Amino acid sequence: MPNLNEEQIVSIAALGFNLYQQGQLGEAQTIFEGLTAIDPTNYTGYAGLGAVALAKDPPALDEAVSHLTMAAGINDSDPTVHANLGEALLRQGKFEEATQAFEKALALDPNEEDPGANRARAIIDGMELVVAEIERMGSAA
Repeated sequence: MPNLNEEQIVSIAALGFNLYQQGQLGEAQTIFEGLTAIDPTNYTGYAGLGAVALAKDPPALDEAVSHLTMAAGINDSDPTVHANLGEALLRQGKFEEATQAFEKALALDPNEEDPGANRARAIIDGMELVVAEIERMGSAA
């Protein structure tokens, strides 16, 4: 197993996230799998694997939930991890668990600066609009 210092691990994680953002999911997945193999307590590897699983077409929801749960268990202070977990759980129809994950993401980002938490806010706003429209349609019938 290679002996990497913290700076090298951060650089590798950055490469993985750059590949993810460019849509090169297979390459990103390989990088993140390598991070978790090198250090099974490296939450960025699990966070990256969860994000990749969520971005697949179709999404690998069970895989996403598993990796994101692992990431949140290692580092409970990343709002993006909780937002991604909430989205994966929502897509699985696990509404109560998704709500808890979204609430955690929002609580970790009170200044509304984290892109992941802001995405969670947008998802919640959209869901509230849908619920309001359904209620309106139900009362009109």
